Amino acid sequence: MNLQTAAQALNAFLDADIPVMMWGPPGVGKSSIGRDIVAERNWGLVDFRASTRDPVALMGLPDLTADTTKWKVPDEFPQPDRDGAEGILFLDEINAAAPSMQAAMFGLVLDRRVGDYQLPPGWRVVAAGNRQSDRAAAQRMPSALANRFAHIDVDPDVDTTVHHFNKIGVDPIVVAFLRWRPALLLDMKNDQLRAFPTPRAWEQVGKVVQQPSPLRLALIAGVVGDGAAAELEGFIRVYQGLPSLDLVLSNPSGAKVPEDSSARFAISSGLARKVTDKTIGNAMIYMQRLPREFEILFMTDAVRRDSKLSHTQAFVDWTVRNQDVVFG
Repeated sequence: MNLQTAAQALNAFLDADIPVMMWGPPGVGKSSIGRDIVAERNWGLVDFRASTRDPVALMGLPDLTADTTKWKVPDEFPQPDRDGAEGILFLDEINAAAPSMQAAMFGLVLDRRVGDYQLPPGWRVVAAGNRQSDRAAAQRMPSALANRFAHIDVDPDVDTTVHHFNKIGVDPIVVAFLRWRPALLLDMKNDQLRAFPTPRAWEQVGKVVQQPSPLRLALIAGVVGDGAAAELEGFIRVYQGLPSLDLVLSNPSGAKVPEDSSARFAISSGLARKVTDKTIGNAMIYMQRLPREFEILFMTDAVRRDSKLSHTQAFVDWTVRNQDVVFG
């Protein structure tokens, strides 16, 4: 599933109070799905890393003041007075924990209890981890634990990643590059690489992409590797040679239209990030001078970034011309 579909599935499982395990490669956005959902629902979130705990620690500490053996509840588990009546107990990287620790989670996941601790009624259990094939220190999950979860496989997808990047303000150069080179959204072919492309890595690239060259190339290579950094550097040079976006919006009929496909992706993404309800009409005049696929890309990204643009006459005219396009 892509991020959007995975979020829909997770919401449905949360409503049904079914524990969920999300699987996927490093940096694909599994953790961000949970954070976005608790923000939308105004829920609490407690992140518990089983890989840093010992099985015995789940019980807490013995209460030496009691006549019989009782346990003091671990403070890091959800407490309604502190964390809210509803929320998600997020067991991130659960399958990076030792098998003994995963076995200790059986009761918490299914029975919502460990030792004397009882998970509050309004709280849900969500876990996430990498696949063993991702070479990310993932252990084999015991079948008894796996059977306690519903499972969601999260796959990288350029469209939903770009939508997320536009929402959080990642530099439009990165967005345009990924539109042009979607195969580089996630690339883990070489197991010798320390730095490699993932959605999480590209988000970090957005923080340094405006640095001057050649420092920029070294910084980006440190995040996504030499090959992807070299391709992005070439793309940036194309991007910098584009006509000014202000010029395009002020003179859409006269501004130069690029011939190179990478430049067309670049200017479409740049305009989608910059356009407003006052300039979208001129932007559409310009975009109609490009092949239809770029007009669709521009409008899709622009309206997803700013839903108010869907109330403009330019958008209405666009939908009439593109009735075969499924917009969601």
